[in-house]
Amino acid sequence: MRSMEFPTDRVEKYMIKSDTTVFNNFLTEWYDDKPYVIAHTSGSTGTPKKIELLKSDMIHSASATCTFFGINDTSRLFLPLSVDYIAGKMMIIRAIMSNATLDIVTPSTDPFSAIATGSSYTLAAIVPSQLNSLIKNMQRINIENIIIGGSPLSNEQLNMIISSGLNAWATYGMTETCSHVALKKLSVKNSFFEALPDITFDTDPRGCLMIKCAKMSWKRLITNDVVELKSPTAFEWIGRYDNIINSGGIKINPEQDEAILKKIWPDKTFFIVGRKSEQWGEESVLVIEGEPWTSKQLILQQAKDSLPQYHAPKAIIFTPTITRTSSGKIKRQLP
Repeated sequence: MRSMEFPTDRVEKYMIKSDTTVFNNFLTEWYDDKPYVIAHTSGSTGTPKKIELLKSDMIHSASATCTFFGINDTSRLFLPLSVDYIAGKMMIIRAIMSNATLDIVTPSTDPFSAIATGSSYTLAAIVPSQLNSLIKNMQRINIENIIIGGSPLSNEQLNMIISSGLNAWATYGMTETCSHVALKKLSVKNSFFEALPDITFDTDPRGCLMIKCAKMSWKRLITNDVVELKSPTAFEWIGRYDNIINSGGIKINPEQDEAILKKIWPDKTFFIVGRKSEQWGEESVLVIEGEPWTSKQLILQQAKDSLPQYHAPKAIIFTPTITRTSSGKIKRQLP
């Protein structure tokens, strides 16, 4: 389809406070004759891939988010993320679809300091590393809704959101779905991901999430995310199927075990990954960023005391820096 059905004079409403080259390149791509735009996956589960996203899918996704948050031509949106990735692109499309005002600042860890005191926004999209900036500035600005994606939040960050009273939502989605298809209210304990309009969920024989939407070109998308289905429109995320470690017949879900260990080491950055083992087929390894704070033996004992039986890591590796994607997601690779 031809996206020029959207009047180009709407872009004059945008207030750009950063380098406009990438923004203008995307607008040129959006308003050209092609039915798609080029996007790239994050690369957190493999090599980043180039994807052709249909503009019709992006329009439907943007409309669903605008409906959910009540975004219209009186709304003002804030974008401190790179337009190179789907989260940034979709904030622009939401503004185009709703005729909302969009403020863009150069991505940084302190983007909210650039906002004038007294400013008010209907929606802002951020990554976890920008949360401190928001908390620091929330007394002088008003943001009705925050969507947070890119990488998981720490327990400390979750507690900050709850105590601050922010109306914040975790997002579930991927480049292929044109950003999020579900949102989870972070200020409500034990909440689940709930579907956006026209989205429903099911699981495959592996227990992995299937996303269904008759209005999107893909109709049904099978993921590698293990979930507990609560209803056709709600689920609890458990972990990645391709991260599961089969150690001597025991299936270990690293994300579940990491959540347990985060409670005893809340200020540490780490992940669990599998490696080949002659004895077990696979064995779990705990990779920790930074210097040892105590003996490996004590750390392993703490893990053994906290985790389910047979889940304790067989080894620990300390590394100066854990490799991450550009959006902050940890790459589960042995150093």
